[in-house]
Amino acid sequence: MYKHDLVYLTEDASHDAAIELINEEAFGPGRFTRAAARIREQGPHDRLLSFICADDGETIASVRMTPVLAGSVKGHLLGPLAVRPSHKNKGIGRELVRIAVAAAQRKGSEAVILIGDPPYYCPLGFEKVAYNALTFPGPVDPNRVLVVPIAVDTHARLQGSIAWRDDSTMAVEAEDDDDLDDVVQLTAIAV
Repeated sequence: MYKHDLVYLTEDASHDAAIELINEEAFGPGRFTRAAARIREQGPHDRLLSFICADDGETIASVRMTPVLAGSVKGHLLGPLAVRPSHKNKGIGRELVRIAVAAAQRKGSEAVILIGDPPYYCPLGFEKVAYNALTFPGPVDPNRVLVVPIAVDTHARLQGSIAWRDDSTMAVEAEDDDDLDDVVQLTAIAV
């Protein structure tokens, strides 16, 4: 029996081409017309909260996190999440979601939001957002808008539009913070 040598890593620029291929395989050319893609086009994703899974050195899955302002919630939009067909149904996507949500929580994100299938994401801690509470820059099925509320009052503040948020000021503040011993950054986890 073949043993997979899976490693979860923080995304860097060297992964871009493989991630693009994985997303093309998973979602096809229609991925650029989705409402979540409209948000991602507004600004860059946060590489420190975006992760890949490699099997024997080959990138086989990824998840990205984009900083957003959703109503008055400073959160992150999770996605795309994609796994190569050869590695589906092995728990890799779920592990990437778990890692990304935990990293967002450590960074101080108030919520992790996505548009996805409730039967897949709700067991991972996601909850439905109130029907039509958020306005996206394109059509979405309100029943598929989900959130992991990290701040206590997240649901009450998820009212209004959702758009990309410039997170660069937070990064500068974090660099200036003398108490960085509390910050934990994932670089690699072997499975």
